[in-house]
Amino acid sequence: YPVQEHDTFLDIARDYDLGYNELAEANPGVDPWIPKPGQIILLPTEWVLPNAEYTGIVVNIPEMRLYYFRPGAQGTVIVTTYPIGLGRDDWRTPQGKFRITEKTVNPRWVLPESIRAEHRRDGKPAPPFIAGGAPDNPLGKYRLRLTLPLYGIHGTDIPWGVGMQVSHGCVRLYPEDIERLFPMVPVGTPGEFVYQPVKVGIRDGHVFVEVHKDIYELTPGPYREAVRLIDRLGLNSRVDFDRVGRAVSEQSGVPMNVTLEAGDDIQDEVRPP
Repeated sequence: YPVQEHDTFLDIARDYDLGYNELAEANPGVDPWIPKPGQIILLPTEWVLPNAEYTGIVVNIPEMRLYYFRPGAQGTVIVTTYPIGLGRDDWRTPQGKFRITEKTVNPRWVLPESIRAEHRRDGKPAPPFIAGGAPDNPLGKYRLRLTLPLYGIHGTDIPWGVGMQVSHGCVRLYPEDIERLFPMVPVGTPGEFVYQPVKVGIRDGHVFVEVHKDIYELTPGPYREAVRLIDRLGLNSRVDFDRVGRAVSEQSGVPMNVTLEAGDDIQDEVRPP
């Protein structure tokens, strides 16, 4: 994408249904607030699927992306994916399985006492609730309530927070994305929050590694994690581990082809432990 006059990463991200984090990771060294007009920006619009059951909603926390899997024709599975904003480091989005228990249009936000106390400390208004449909309601127009207490998947009143750690643990989508997702997801749909900064996948005979920043610092040793995943999939003899190292070093969030091509040196026996 060639940058236009007055573009910021926030503008480009929303136009292409990406998170701010995805543009920032894929374009290191580019000023996200004043990119130069005409500068070419990489749009990361391909993804390795998370390692999870391909049913219902899967949220990969460090990637800040939601995947929705549903049955397609003739036994196929359709996946739809959206960028998200999630919990700050002091209000981390949890890992775990859940189900959708309720769907609400214009939900009222009842502020937990912990959040009201935080607002009071910060000198912000701390009402017991914010009415549904209010312009400052952080839940936006649509909410999916989960079996995980106090957490939900919903819209937002601050779309620029998609691709950032800005919430109290809930998952926020662009208003237009939650409007698309909401009617597709029935009550009872299963889901899972996973934490996978490193993903490995195969397409058309090629092996890809996708590495994101470890935002909560829960996966030390991303190279070891990549090697573990490659070994578990039985792909050692098909992988160039120098390329794996580059993918881990760059942490671009973009799937990198790490396939050992014909004529390459065989490195499987000399890769680092």
